[in-house]
Amino acid sequence: MAHFNGFAEFYRFYLNEHQDPRCRALHYLGSILVLLWVAVMALTGAWTLFWLLPLLGYGFAWFGHFAFEHNRPATFRYPLYSLISDWIMLKDWISGQLPAKLEQARLSQTRPD
Repeated sequence: MAHFNGFAEFYRFYLNEHQDPRCRALHYLGSILVLLWVAVMALTGAWTLFWLLPLLGYGFAWFGHFAFEHNRPATFRYPLYSLISDWIMLKDWISGQLPAKLEQARLSQTRPD
């Protein structure tokens, strides 16, 4: 298991594990469905359906890893950092910052120390 010197270092690793745009799209879909599902539960009071949140969020994301990235989801090894990274990656995508961050992460992985 890799050791990271803080979250910023982990996030670069996380982005390198998400290079395929189809995998990232499935992450975004899962995250957006989670937000919509929370809104539905809040509006209807159907809190007993809370158990669907991990299926929505992780089901799409994990499918993307197995089908497109061909790697093991970081959630299996780093659950909290991965959860936080999912939301930051969505924010970076919406704000237009993701392409530069993906490139920076890719370059930091291949650069000799």
